[in-house]
Amino acid sequence: MEERSFDLVVLGAGPGGYVAAIRAAQLGLSVAVVEKDNPGGVCLNIGCIPSKSLIHNATLFHEAVQMLRKGGATVDVSTFDYGSVWKASRLAADRLSKGVNFLLKKNKVELIKGRGRLLNAGTVQVQMAEGEMLLRARSVILATGSRPRAIPGFDFDEQYILSSTGMLLRERLPASLVILGAGAIGMEFAYVMQSFGVKVTVVELLPRVLPLEDEEASKILDKVFRARGIAIHTGARATGAERTEHGVVVHLLDAASSPLDIEAEAVLVAIGRAPNTEDLGLEALGVRMEKGYILTGDYHETSCAGIYAIGDITTYPQLAHTASKAGEIAAERIAHLLKGTPNPHMKTLDRNHVPSAVYCEPEVASFGVSEAKAKELGLPHAVARFPYRGNGRAVATESAEGQVKLVFEPETHRILGASIVGSGAADLIHELLLAAEAELTVEDVAEMVHAHPTISETIMEAAKAALGQAIHI
Repeated sequence: MEERSFDLVVLGAGPGGYVAAIRAAQLGLSVAVVEKDNPGGVCLNIGCIPSKSLIHNATLFHEAVQMLRKGGATVDVSTFDYGSVWKASRLAADRLSKGVNFLLKKNKVELIKGRGRLLNAGTVQVQMAEGEMLLRARSVILATGSRPRAIPGFDFDEQYILSSTGMLLRERLPASLVILGAGAIGMEFAYVMQSFGVKVTVVELLPRVLPLEDEEASKILDKVFRARGIAIHTGARATGAERTEHGVVVHLLDAASSPLDIEAEAVLVAIGRAPNTEDLGLEALGVRMEKGYILTGDYHETSCAGIYAIGDITTYPQLAHTASKAGEIAAERIAHLLKGTPNPHMKTLDRNHVPSAVYCEPEVASFGVSEAKAKELGLPHAVARFPYRGNGRAVATESAEGQVKLVFEPETHRILGASIVGSGAADLIHELLLAAEAELTVEDVAEMVHAHPTISETIMEAAKAALGQAIHI
């Protein structure tokens, strides 16, 4: 059996693993990455990148049709070919995956095709198509990602009962679709499918859509989606499904615990993702875990010396950018320890300064302490809002549904958190996040001149509203 030695071995080449590997190589370490699939992980191949391609084309399609109809044109979309949209999404994924492969080679990171598991803290066994290899490592980073979570009664067959992976790889639109789960994945697919003419029903166990986001933001998105013709059942439980001649019947108990059956061509189960921590050799090494997730310290080290864990397999938010940042921190920590070089400026990952985003239209984005969380924790706080309907650019571009909401300390005016729902929210949130990171106050944001007309003016106006100085409401 071939044996090789490296300073660092990374298991998984997703947005956490490949970033960690490249950063470690930049710091002078010898690095190998073990990956059984294409580089880029779920995010690039069957997640955020292809889904954003679909969302982009869904927006273009919907807006073009609406604009033409408003102009009096007769629009016939009966010959629309979803296959061309699907191919574009796969092309984007393939291009970026090849880009990651290039970056690994450029930084002299060795990519080993196979599945790895820990034999001990310094040895990784790799099962490859042509045999096995042993990798000796001074440190190991686990970045094995996650998979779609299943629920009883809805076993994935990827034809009638779909995971998010199956939905992204499906080349044909269903005539109708039931989506179980109104989190980010469910709401994004609801937006895409409805934009292309699919009859969509969303079912959510909790009392509202986007239950992890600000309640006001979720209400705005709920209103917009219902106005577009998407049926939404909140507080409803899916109890099972039956195959029919034409698709699937989903059995529900609605918010009043009354039975309800919904027939559709397919069902998408979008209730979250489960960590890939099985068969990694963790139990034998005594790596501390909780409900399948690996527990880590400030620099993403596990309870076993020399082994680190990042991304979806940890208790941090299951977001690609969280994994990437954790990968950088872990790589820098490992290089610091192995090379004995001082690093007085090393930072940890502040969960309150990790942004989240939902990329439907309108978009939803947030970070930090929400109003509900501040109340729960008993934190002194105040709230300010500014509606998109008071913004000239939003009105001119027919994007007036939305608002910016700030949560801040009443005395110091320090920004605790923010939520934005509306066009461009996923980009806009970073102005407020940067302000919070730099310890700026609402006065600092309010006094900064913003170009007119831009939707970013909503942020300035929300800050002015916090001071009782908003002009356009």
